[in-house]
Amino acid sequence: MLKARALKQERELKDFVTRFRNKAEGTRRAIIWMMAEGSSVNMESLQESFKKFAAYGDTKATGNEMTGKNWAKLCKDCKITDGKAVTSTDVDIVFSKVKAKTARVIIFAEFKNALAELAPKRFKGKSKEEAIEAAYKLIAGKDPTNVGVTKVTKAGAVDRLTDASKYTGSHKERFDQDGKGKGKTGREDIAENTGYVGAYRGAGTYSEKAKEK
Repeated sequence: MLKARALKQERELKDFVTRFRNKAEGTRRAIIWMMAEGSSVNMESLQESFKKFAAYGDTKATGNEMTGKNWAKLCKDCKITDGKAVTSTDVDIVFSKVKAKTARVIIFAEFKNALAELAPKRFKGKSKEEAIEAAYKLIAGKDPTNVGVTKVTKAGAVDRLTDASKYTGSHKERFDQDGKGKGKTGREDIAENTGYVGAYRGAGTYSEKAKEK
């Protein structure tokens, strides 16, 4: 029984290796075809974009390995995913298919294999070589978008908290009519020898009232 299981595992491994070699060979032929046909795709530019997306969101990343999350972002940002021919599910399945069995990331060579899987679906009606070239063109030279990143703004509650005209009580006394702070004058109760009770609003009007009488 153990021997039969071992033989089965050996066959499965051989099948896997054969499939992987076939995929790699297909990608290699596509690249050779693009080179022979004078493809306008700059492979260095493609790899540079791979590195930028691979390092996105991780300041410690080298850019040599790409996570499934960043692979999905690349496909979305670069329009490989169109929601019809290629969906987010397709993207996830291909990532699992091309990565090493126990790995959680893909390298540049596996990245190209993944594109070779998706390109014919994304560009139906084109040959595999033409489809791969079209996919490369969507990615080469592109940078990750920052849609959804929180920006620092001054609005709403922040405006209310910094508007001195809306302050009340002792806080209001610390600012003048223009909203400028009074400094020490606004922080301390300075005694005034006027003979009036503190904060009396009629201070200085007695003499005027006496004249009227």
